[in-house]
Amino acid sequence: MFHPDFSWSTWYLASEWIIRLAMLPIVVQRRRSSAAMAWLLVIFFLPWFGLFVYWLIGENRLPLKRIREHAQVAAKVRALGLLAGEDRHVVHPELAPEQAPLVALAERLGDMPIVGGNHVELITDTVAAVDNLIADIDAATHHVHLMFYIYAADATGERVAAALARAVKRGVKCRVLADAVGSRPLFKRLGPQMREQGIELHSMLAVNLVRMWFARIDLRNHRKLAVIDGRLAYTGSQNIVDATYGHKNLVWHDMLLKLSGPVVLQLQRVFLEDWYAETDQVLDEGALFPAPQIVGEVAAQTLPSGPTFPTENYQRLVVAAIYGAQRHVIITSPYLVPDEALLQALECAVLRGVKVELIVPKRCNQVLVAAAGRAYYERLLRMGVLLHLHTDGLLHSKTMSVDDSLALVGSGNFDIRSFYLNFEVNMLGYGPLAAAGLRAAQEQYLAQSEPLALADWLRRRRVARLFDNVAKLLSPLL
Repeated sequence: MFHPDFSWSTWYLASEWIIRLAMLPIVVQRRRSSAAMAWLLVIFFLPWFGLFVYWLIGENRLPLKRIREHAQVAAKVRALGLLAGEDRHVVHPELAPEQAPLVALAERLGDMPIVGGNHVELITDTVAAVDNLIADIDAATHHVHLMFYIYAADATGERVAAALARAVKRGVKCRVLADAVGSRPLFKRLGPQMREQGIELHSMLAVNLVRMWFARIDLRNHRKLAVIDGRLAYTGSQNIVDATYGHKNLVWHDMLLKLSGPVVLQLQRVFLEDWYAETDQVLDEGALFPAPQIVGEVAAQTLPSGPTFPTENYQRLVVAAIYGAQRHVIITSPYLVPDEALLQALECAVLRGVKVELIVPKRCNQVLVAAAGRAYYERLLRMGVLLHLHTDGLLHSKTMSVDDSLALVGSGNFDIRSFYLNFEVNMLGYGPLAAAGLRAAQEQYLAQSEPLALADWLRRRRVARLFDNVAKLLSPLL
């Protein structure tokens, strides 16, 4: 029985204060103070709403069981897959001495060694990328492994599915992982047909009421990779989707790496770990790990990242690479929502005399994320960072080149979501050969862009500036 002097409004008001006080010690334990402040702002103004949203997406967590199993299968796959890479020429290629700290850091962060003897082809045309992938699926003899955030049920998705069906008829084992949210139409439209044709298709990080109790509901597997016969691989920003995905008059510009050599086994390991996480199947056939061959001169290293790792390894690597820059850094990203560590690294680079250039799309498909990113433009421009707005379609490539020593291409954006939440995979290439190839593609993006001057940016309408700054308040939560 409620006390007669207490009305429902009084009880509701009391409950709001209970939520505020109870959530205060919970939220402040978060790793980043900026995120804690953003959550407290929401909870203090809208306690019940904030409590519900925090329950859904407030913690960057996975079930402890999945984290332990990830470590176990990683050890088993590593033992199987990297035995053939013990040759010191393969695992320890010759590099400049100043690169050694970054290589060691990347290995500690991602548990993948640097491997030499690789051949890398950089593909920036979506149609050419899909044509290459289909041709290689048609030539597969043992297995095809695909993992993509977006596998669309469009013309491109149907072409790839047809190639997989042809491979199955030849006796090739075809396994496909696709994110449950990013590829939702696939499982409703094209998925049943693919399964009937013998293609093993599974969703990643399914969204359901059961999972809500054990893991953050909006954690996504944003990785994009393909492995064919353990000898050929693809990775980058390209999804299995038409180039005009979602926008008839807006063509996406992506970047895909076609790789051969020892580094392919590292991408194979990433796939097999995620396959086990979603299916409980440990794939340990010896044929999945053929002896690596020396086919090129590029030294490469895979950096997987996500909540199964003890630290935000992709963010750490990016920041460390920028601190190590001596002359020139170019970054391309469709979504640029930097955290404080990245901002400080960029500012320190400029103060040291490093030329820092950021290329971002002038038009973006994510309204709120784009607004949050724009709120940082003034600070970046005042630092001396050179900002370029890409005007030819939607720039979706996620890349970073540092001097003539490092090339980074992958699925990770330069934003808080990719740094702290998503499962991502990025490829590091070391030395002048790798850096020159990426720099040439970035120069093409620069040619398709217009520079943004601080004076012009400050002349924006007040309404637009207000909208961007409000979105910025939510940037730790995006």
